[in-house]
Amino acid sequence: MQISEAESVVMDVLWRRHPLGAEDVVAELADSRHWQEATIKTLLNRLLNKGAIAAERDGRRYLYSPLLKREAWVLEESRGLLDRLFDGRVAPLVAHFSEQRKLSRKDIAELRKLLEELDDGDR
Repeated sequence: MQISEAESVVMDVLWRRHPLGAEDVVAELADSRHWQEATIKTLLNRLLNKGAIAAERDGRRYLYSPLLKREAWVLEESRGLLDRLFDGRVAPLVAHFSEQRKLSRKDIAELRKLLEELDDGDR
């Protein structure tokens, strides 16, 4: 499922806490984004039409909840990035970041630990 960057901001709100009414989503985004209420309602409707969220009637309003799991979206987005930019390979991605932006000692330690865990899993 393709969702835009703006739609992903709304999804982040719903992934953290749900169900929420449109006014709750607007309030949540008021400080970080300067979007009009109509913009947020448009984004909610787009997500609803895509099947990324569900709406349940609650009196005179609707409460929105995510149907699309964050983990599934992150997996699809990361696969797309790898496929588009690095021919589906992780090593060139890591090499790119290490060349363009100095990896911290913490980053390197986490990568080593991950590689060791992956290596142990193959035995």
